Amino acid sequence: MAGRFSPRPTRTTVRGGDVVVPGGVPRQASQAAGRVRSWVPDGTLDLGLVLGPLRRGPGDPTFRATADGSVWRASLTPVGPGTLRVSAHGGEVRGEAWGPGAEWLLERLPDLLGAADDPEAFVPRHRLLAVAQHRRPGLRLTRTGLVLESLIPSVLEQKVTTDEAYRAWRLLVRKFGVPAPGPVGGRMWVMPAPRAWALIPSWEWHRAGVDDKRASTILRAVRVAARLEQAVAMSAEDARARLEVVPGVGVWTSAETVQRSHGAADAVTVGDLHLPGIVGWALAGDRDADDSVMLSLLEPYAGQRHRAARLILLSGRTPDRRAPKMPRGDIGKL
Repeated sequence: MAGRFSPRPTRTTVRGGDVVVPGGVPRQASQAAGRVRSWVPDGTLDLGLVLGPLRRGPGDPTFRATADGSVWRASLTPVGPGTLRVSAHGGEVRGEAWGPGAEWLLERLPDLLGAADDPEAFVPRHRLLAVAQHRRPGLRLTRTGLVLESLIPSVLEQKVTTDEAYRAWRLLVRKFGVPAPGPVGGRMWVMPAPRAWALIPSWEWHRAGVDDKRASTILRAVRVAARLEQAVAMSAEDARARLEVVPGVGVWTSAETVQRSHGAADAVTVGDLHLPGIVGWALAGDRDADDSVMLSLLEPYAGQRHRAARLILLSGRTPDRRAPKMPRGDIGKL
């Protein structure tokens, strides 16, 4: 959880960073044409800032940023798997999609890129946030319209290091997911369907480093997958209430989910190990702030607290580390 808060030059930080180009264009990318949609955003749009929170580590098999500035995503939509390539040229965004879910992905392309978000609703009341907003005018909050896609990796991130969570996501998706449709040359994968998650043997969870508590939470969630996906039509608050009915899904996990599935501008993450200290340090010089202090400091941004937290993370104003990193565990070796 901790490592993703500090901006890094070589990888995406989950809530605060940019998409850094890690490699070349997927194989055969120019040989197969998909369905295409063009869209002109209202204002500045930064693909890295908008889609960066959807990336789960540098080896995420469902996400790829390429040297031409494009962002590729492989998703399990309600009508089947689909691959989406998003690129920006001048003031226009071009989406190209493949697979059974292509039309679904293209229909929701504007929401994915923050069309439903209202950056103008945010009024900075601290100089730090005003400067961060000025320097990052292309920040929009994404809305994927997919709940499990954000819920499952968020559960994997509970109480472990980001490296452990990213490794588990990478191993499980590659082993039990399906190859992404389109011209990606077997380099991208679509996450498993709910039934596929439910059929993962206990020893495979263990090999991926996922303890029984997190695995059981995911199994309980996929059993009611249809009900959870219906939460997309609800407000972010009602969606969080529905998610938290699942044992093992608490306020931290529900906030992390609706930030992506709903583009929830006010869903501040409570219960995090490092975020309160980062917010406290940035706004009040208090690196020992807890959740109550963090919420008090963010009170002037009611309705936009998640955006305020993202801008703080993007500002790079974080306290120096005072203790060694949390040791990385691997229960798969036991």
